[in-house]
Amino acid sequence: MSAAGAIQFARYAYPPNELGYCGPEGGEAMLLPGAEAEIELRARQFDGAWVYLEFLAAVLGTSDPLAAEVVEAYWIGSPLLDSVPSASLVEVLEERFATQIGGTWRESAGRAQAHHSYQVFEVYPWAAMLTQGLAPGPAVSVLDRCRIRCGVVEAVDGETVTVSSSALAWDGALLTPGAPALETLRWSLGGNSLIAAPAVGEVVSLHWDWVCEVLSADQAARIEEHDERQRTLLGLAQPATGRP
Repeated sequence: MSAAGAIQFARYAYPPNELGYCGPEGGEAMLLPGAEAEIELRARQFDGAWVYLEFLAAVLGTSDPLAAEVVEAYWIGSPLLDSVPSASLVEVLEERFATQIGGTWRESAGRAQAHHSYQVFEVYPWAAMLTQGLAPGPAVSVLDRCRIRCGVVEAVDGETVTVSSSALAWDGALLTPGAPALETLRWSLGGNSLIAAPAVGEVVSLHWDWVCEVLSADQAARIEEHDERQRTLLGLAQPATGRP
């Protein structure tokens, strides 16, 4: 098991786990020092993420679904995602997600990628509600918080930070980031965290109400690229100028 991969997995998996959306109870155990073995045990119980990690590990030719390259590809993105035809991923999901209702993933053989944005926008039913013209209800908010997004740290106050980020907005046809706004998120809980305290001006990744990690410019670009890609392929965003 890659210790670095396990830690990065937990950075992104803990926020929805804490909220009770996925994974086993007691997720705060993943925040404790030296919790890599505990994280590996718990990661296997994240039904959504684990299938992608196993898939990518097989593509990479490793037996470790928590290999650093695998975890990075799933949460952030990397060329590893382009290594296999998307139809191969859908075939795997047809077996593993056989009882999954809603979503557009069964018809996504031409656009599927083993990236978290695909799970959010195609496997979960929320984006399909928008494309089908149904009342949005909580769909926009859930999609925005469930996706991995980027923000800039504006202030640090103990275990919370104020971040400037752009939430998704729905105009009845397109789902696109709105104007940057301030929000307060946590990076630590009771003195336990998987990252050092963020600093003002740093670009960070966000998942639900949690700061996951400090990003390089390349990592931030990849997150935003995959987020936009998935929305564009579903007809929920206009293709960016200069991109196919």
